[in-house]
Amino acid sequence: MSIPLYPLTFQTIFKDKIWGGQKIRTILDKDFGGLSNCGETWEISGVEGNVSVVNEGPLAGKSLRELIAEYKGKLVGDRVYEKFGDEFPLLVKFIDANDDLSIQVHPDDELAKQRHNSFGKTEMWYIMQADEGASLITGFNQQLDRAKYQQVFEAGALTSILNREAAVAGDVFFLPAGRVHTIGKGLLLAEIQQTSDITYRIYDFDRVDDAGNKRELHVEEALDAIDYDFYDEYKTQYEQATNKAVDVVESVYFHTQKLSLTEAFDRDYRGQDSFVILVVVEGAGKIVANGVTLPVKAGQALLIPAVLTDVSFVPEGSLTLLEAVVPA
Repeated sequence: MSIPLYPLTFQTIFKDKIWGGQKIRTILDKDFGGLSNCGETWEISGVEGNVSVVNEGPLAGKSLRELIAEYKGKLVGDRVYEKFGDEFPLLVKFIDANDDLSIQVHPDDELAKQRHNSFGKTEMWYIMQADEGASLITGFNQQLDRAKYQQVFEAGALTSILNREAAVAGDVFFLPAGRVHTIGKGLLLAEIQQTSDITYRIYDFDRVDDAGNKRELHVEEALDAIDYDFYDEYKTQYEQATNKAVDVVESVYFHTQKLSLTEAFDRDYRGQDSFVILVVVEGAGKIVANGVTLPVKAGQALLIPAVLTDVSFVPEGSLTLLEAVVPA
């Protein structure tokens, strides 16, 4: 007989990066041990070689993949299981950029399947903390085509055609596959994305690692992946409101809402037929589901199984979360 499901947290997977910093420890209160820095934490992951393991409760020690195999639609939703099978479709990270990340792009589903037998990578960023003057790059500042892009790139003027945006806490950026981008120095953010680790690195500011080696670039591979179009707006606009669910990002891969709470709040997930991911981006409080009360604070991510349709949130002062489901 299976153990009844409950709100799940997972062991954090820490990633040291050439551009990583200390905010994972100093702001999010996560101990990354002997690593010199931590650029990313993977909080909920089904990526091969980095599959999340349950952190606490009766299912502690079980991997996310084992849970899906055992519970199927009860965990992820019948509709989601029918579509994705044993593959968990979303990946949740916290990212600390102590330096600019490489300028990069991710392939869409079609190209990723063809080249890597993988999902593509559409993602969103929620800025949790920003140093003064911090910025990021998303998309182009003018309309391009492949030939024009190559001309500028080969002239060494790539940065002149990139769109740079100032970023402060609370800002949201949606990045569909194909959009050239980079996270800028001084930003701490939460990322929700498709389950994929496919990145085409276009330019890395000529940096070298501890051994004096430059990181691999994927200039040619990126050409087929890039969306060369110009867009009027790259920052996501959403309603600023408290004690209600506010739509932030709606895509075919994930629907994300924001809950900014100062009082107790109940959610009814009947009809979703999907697991729910909760990412705590500010404050602290408690989450109650199926008789289980779980204290939470900024820097945590939880997986609410699909069978748990009634969830209560109790802020301690204030509690801000992102809530993501796989849309019908």
